[in-house]
Amino acid sequence: MTAAQKEPLSLIKLQGVTKVYGRGGAAMPALRGIDMEIKKGEFVAVMGPSGSGKSTVMNIIGCLDTPTAGQYLFNNAPVGSMNRNQRALLRREHLGFVFQGFNLLKRTSALENVELPLIYRGIKAAERHQLARQALAAVGLSGWERHTPGELSGGQQQRVAIARAIVSQPAVLLADEPTGNLDTARSMEIMELLTTFNQEMGVTIIMVTHEAEMVHFARRVIHFRDGLIATDDRNGEDG
Repeated sequence: MTAAQKEPLSLIKLQGVTKVYGRGGAAMPALRGIDMEIKKGEFVAVMGPSGSGKSTVMNIIGCLDTPTAGQYLFNNAPVGSMNRNQRALLRREHLGFVFQGFNLLKRTSALENVELPLIYRGIKAAERHQLARQALAAVGLSGWERHTPGELSGGQQQRVAIARAIVSQPAVLLADEPTGNLDTARSMEIMELLTTFNQEMGVTIIMVTHEAEMVHFARRVIHFRDGLIATDDRNGEDG
C-alpha cells in the first residue's frame, strides 16, 4: 500500500548519542550513548520511567535539543552540522508535533489553529484555508472549523492538534503522550487515527507513552532505562 511496505529507507539514525546536562559535579547524563535507527513508515512507541532519557531523545529527534556527543542523521543529512536556522527549517518542513496538553491557541478557531504551520511556511490564505479544511476533515471534524478549543471536548481538541501536525504533510509525526489527558474511548479513537495516517499516508510515527494499552498500536516498542535502550522489540513477533 505504501513505499514503507517495500524496502524501508533509513529516515532517522542516532549514532553514539549522549546528552549531559550541567557541568562538573552537577553534570547529569540523560543519554549515555544511544544507537537507534528508524526507517521510513515505522510506527514506534518509546517507553520508560521518568528520567530514563525518552523525552530527551524525542527532543533531539525533533530538533528541539542537540546532543552533547554523537551523530544524528535525518534522511542521511547530519543534523549536528546544521546551524539553528537550518534545524528550524528541518523541523518546519519535515516534522509534526502532537502534545499531551494539545497546545492550541485558546481564543482561536479550530481552522486557524490548524493553519498555523502553513502561515510559518508563507502559504497564501486561500490555499491555507483549503488545506486546513482538508486536514480537519481527515480527523473527522468537518463542520467544526469555527469552534474554539473551549467549545470542543478533549478528544476533539486532540484531533485539532493532530490536524495541525499533519496539515503540512510531515515525514515524521512526533507524539508526546498523545492520549495522556483522554479517557479510554477517546484514547482508542486517537490511536486508530494515528494508525490510519501511518498505514495509509506512510507517515513515520514516534510516540512517547506510559500507557501499555496504547503500545499495541505500534509495530515497534523501544524501552529506555537510565539513559540507555533497554529493549527494542517488534510487536506481533515471537521471541
